[in-house]
Amino acid sequence: MARKTDVPSSYYGEPRKFDPTFRGPVHNRSCTDVVCCIIFVVVILGYIALGTVAWIHGDPRKVVYPTDSHGQFCGQQGTPNSNKAILFYFNILQCANPAVLINLQCPTTQLCVSKCPDRFATYLDMQYNYRYNKSYWEYYKQFCKPGFDNPKKPVAQVLRDEDCPSMIVPSRPFLQRCFPDFITRNGTLTVANQTIFKDGVGKTRSVVDLRDAANGITSLLDAKEVGMKIFEDYASSWYWILIGLVITMVVSLVFILLLRFTAGVLLWLIIFGVIIAVGYGIWHCYWEFSTLRGKPDADVTISDIGFQTDFRVYLQLSQTWLVFMISLSVIEVIIVVILIFLRRRVRIAIALLKEGSRAIGYIMSTLFYPIITFCLLAICIAYWAVTAVFLASSGDAVYKVMSTQPNCMYANITCDPETFSQSNVTKVCPGSQCTFAFYGGESLYHRYIFVLQLCNLLVFLWLVNFTIALGQCTLAGAFASYYWALKKPADIPACPLFSSFSRAIRFHTGSLAFGALILAMVQFFRIVLEYLDHKLKGAHNAFVRFLLCCLKCCFWCLEHFIKFMNRNAYIMIAIYGKNFCTSAKDAFFLLMRNVVRVAVLDKVTDFLLFLGKLLISGSVGVLAFFFFTRKIPVIQEEVPSLNYYWVPLLTVIFGSYLIAHGFFNVYAMCVDTLFLCFCEDLERNDGSSSRPYYMSPSLHKILGKEQGAKLCAGS
Repeated sequence: MARKTDVPSSYYGEPRKFDPTFRGPVHNRSCTDVVCCIIFVVVILGYIALGTVAWIHGDPRKVVYPTDSHGQFCGQQGTPNSNKAILFYFNILQCANPAVLINLQCPTTQLCVSKCPDRFATYLDMQYNYRYNKSYWEYYKQFCKPGFDNPKKPVAQVLRDEDCPSMIVPSRPFLQRCFPDFITRNGTLTVANQTIFKDGVGKTRSVVDLRDAANGITSLLDAKEVGMKIFEDYASSWYWILIGLVITMVVSLVFILLLRFTAGVLLWLIIFGVIIAVGYGIWHCYWEFSTLRGKPDADVTISDIGFQTDFRVYLQLSQTWLVFMISLSVIEVIIVVILIFLRRRVRIAIALLKEGSRAIGYIMSTLFYPIITFCLLAICIAYWAVTAVFLASSGDAVYKVMSTQPNCMYANITCDPETFSQSNVTKVCPGSQCTFAFYGGESLYHRYIFVLQLCNLLVFLWLVNFTIALGQCTLAGAFASYYWALKKPADIPACPLFSSFSRAIRFHTGSLAFGALILAMVQFFRIVLEYLDHKLKGAHNAFVRFLLCCLKCCFWCLEHFIKFMNRNAYIMIAIYGKNFCTSAKDAFFLLMRNVVRVAVLDKVTDFLLFLGKLLISGSVGVLAFFFFTRKIPVIQEEVPSLNYYWVPLLTVIFGSYLIAHGFFNVYAMCVDTLFLCFCEDLERNDGSSSRPYYMSPSLHKILGKEQGAKLCAGS
């Protein structure tokens, strides 16, 4: 009987005809997309060559260690600076802002020291006190140029030759550089309990001048303090974080095993459990909001108090609970509306999830395949990061003229520190310095480092997408072997996961690389657009900003469409062993003939799996919250002392979601594969003894021939 569709089926290709020799994934295959495979191998070899060249020319010490005015590394072992790991600025008042300091562009002498100054002092005071106590010079000279040991040299000559700084201020290291030790006491900015200091040239300066010279350093130092506390929290709670992640892994595994036997009941429990949990959250937020409303201290807005490292401050505001309540209400409405309008398709999705749980139950090794994908991705990320660092650190030291005078004609031109004192630059621009600026060069390699970084990024994206494609094709082949086994589990081939992985590597490397390259190109252009958007944020050209916004939106949609098509193309490759273009075409036509699949499978099923991930990560998160806030009486004494309990809590929640996502991603791939096989089965066979269905009796009983045909026809 002809199917009733709005568009003729021939428009999207004819359904597959019965093939008595078809028994699931084709074993008699040939290599596909050989040209792309060769290009992929050549690119990998070129990538290895790029990493080798970067390793030869690069020097990561240039990134790890600060560099003084003479281009020498601070803290490098085997050098005179091995015990001097901190960079000291002779006159920090000449530095304009933290970006100048961090980029080593401050127009003052920079010196490697073993520790930062811990007191106020000037060279004049040191000379005066030196006559009575030699220890003053012993302390001060560690901040002078190496080899200088003449405390009686006139001050004017010392400052002219920049042998020593005119002053030192109490500092502490940050980013391996000495910054003033700012402390706010009773609303007053101080350094070592002082608000004024001598600058060594006869003037009394305010601590505010230091703050203005190092604009923003206070916030950076606060960030460092927060960072240290976070590090301490991780150091004291890492054991319990690992326990929480292991619990998540066990719960996810048990959850998937339970789905095999109680999929329907469990999924409906998840749905209503999430609805009830969100409803309780709405009530609790309303109760907190109504309790705090009207209190003087609770009516302050979130924007008024700004960022606070102690999250409990926000919980004392009524506005916080109002935001939570509105957000949860929106989520609750979305969930209820989806269930009302898609209730029939939810039942179909549950049937497919039941079948998926059986397939995973027979091929349990698929649950552990994400570990292989994770390891391969870790290798790709590590190689890309190391290559990027070596490329960035390639080149020789470049020195530039740094002047405190805004009208200096020689400012920012390259110079030679060995001959700089004999040049006329110091005469034209008094006080100028030939200071180390960055690493670079004029050779062909150095001129194209930026291009090589782009190539590094593109190949990295290609390899990452290939790794993901390999995992999808491998899992699809394994689950297709399950579906096309007429008698389950007797006809399931031995080691289906390993066989599928072998087929994907041996025959379809080129096809997987082809699909991965298309996706990598789109992602690469998206990154370029994001970079341009970041650079043009301050631009006032509304048309350019609008155009960039449109391009970003279009490429975002294109990326997600290609991901969707690639995923289904890899399933077809795993089943039929054809090249990428043919498989993508077949997958596209199959999707068009089964247009309801988009709503049934990719939306409803993903929605159900998302609820499962949310339930698992949320449950473990609640348990972690009660543990780290010492609300479990039995093990209160086992809880480590923490600065911020939300540090391990958020780590556990985020890690739990990633672990649950890894397990459920296998589930999603299983359901995708089974549904495509299901529709192929309906097109190939009619359920007769000569053309039996390969679907399991339980799946056929739930969906039925007519319901399945209606589903796959999209009518």
